[in-house]
Amino acid sequence: MTINQAFEILKDAGDIRAARIITENIHFLPRLRVWFIARALRRGVPVAKIVHNKWFYGLPFYTNKYTLDPRPDTETLVSAVISDNPAAPRILDIGTGTGCIIAAIVKNIHNASGIGVDISRGAIRVARKNIKKLKLDDKIKIMRGSFNNPKLTHEKFDVIVSNPPYIARGDRRVDAGALHDPRMALYADNNGYAAYESIAKNAKNWIKKSGRIYLEIGMGMDKTVRKIFKATGWKFIRIERDLSGIPRVLVFSL
Repeated sequence: MTINQAFEILKDAGDIRAARIITENIHFLPRLRVWFIARALRRGVPVAKIVHNKWFYGLPFYTNKYTLDPRPDTETLVSAVISDNPAAPRILDIGTGTGCIIAAIVKNIHNASGIGVDISRGAIRVARKNIKKLKLDDKIKIMRGSFNNPKLTHEKFDVIVSNPPYIARGDRRVDAGALHDPRMALYADNNGYAAYESIAKNAKNWIKKSGRIYLEIGMGMDKTVRKIFKATGWKFIRIERDLSGIPRVLVFSL
């Protein structure tokens, strides 16, 4: 099968953009594989999950079924950290997934370093692969752990970042692509706020007195998340909005 024939089949199954990305990234496309990919597109599988690659903050990241695909909204979180930290922070990334958040930060702040943690063994393998590919394995360590564990680490960090699960269980407003992401990275109890409650309680053990925590939030969650952190002794610093003007990142300190 020629590339042009594959392109037409994939365009009909998805769209022109999907067909272009797939044919540019997958160089061996026999007929059976093309039909398999076309079937995946019709089921709503994101292109990133097919080509196993997604760009984030100018960097390429491997992704698969064990991780969320990096999303443009999350770049707001990275930018907020970079703007506040000119040099050498120690960073803790909770729920690191692909490792895209901590990797983008460390790539853009001189002498930054840190630890990315995730409860998923599959996600840990993906993050380690990305950190090695980006030649950051001398600056970033990936380890298994949970924000529900107050003894996650004995080290105190300058910066804590997290894009935790924040979709309420049973909420069907997620886009079709998210249906192919791991559920543990998407959904949280207590109407989507359970992860924030755990982080607010436990992160005090992991942050320096002068440190800050940066959290991605879902649409309309800012007031409740601020109340959760205020109730556990955190001081609200500011909100960062994404490119659509939606409150996307909250910043706190002790």
